Amino acid sequence: MTAGRLPFAYSRPKAAILAGAFAALLSVAGPAATETPPAAAPSAAASPSEIERFCSNIADAARDRRYAIQAQELKDLQKAIDERIAALEEKRAEYEGWLKRREEFLDKAEDNIVQIYARMKPDAAAERLAELRVELAAGILMKLDTRKAGTILNEMDTKAAAALTSIMVSATRKEDPS
Repeated sequence: MTAGRLPFAYSRPKAAILAGAFAALLSVAGPAATETPPAAAPSAAASPSEIERFCSNIADAARDRRYAIQAQELKDLQKAIDERIAALEEKRAEYEGWLKRREEFLDKAEDNIVQIYARMKPDAAAERLAELRVELAAGILMKLDTRKAGTILNEMDTKAAAALTSIMVSATRKEDPS
């Protein structure tokens, strides 16, 4: 062997070596090495009838078992769905209770705020309402006594009073303007 040259077995790709070895093995052993011996194969006449009898004998049992498994899976799924529905109903009831408490609190707070503005001097109330969001200020004015609301609007800047009045009118419409 000379320097830089590899022996013959290492210069060929491994796949080519394996393919050559497999082909050589087949040529030596012949086709009989890959086939099953004839004695091991069942006879052609007996084989289909035995297979058909076996399949027909277990077909009903297999179908029944498959249906039983599917029915059990459906029952398990129904049970899981029922558990989820119960959990959702429990959460819904919890949220409804929380929402009711929240609404009661807001109603009390809103009534208190309206009473505070009702007791204020009109010029001070007008100044404070002008600083609030227009929707909130309009809501407070709508809950006030009409005479008190009119006096407060009279003390406001004309543009702010006009904006609040337009919101109050839109809120009292019976039909949707759009």
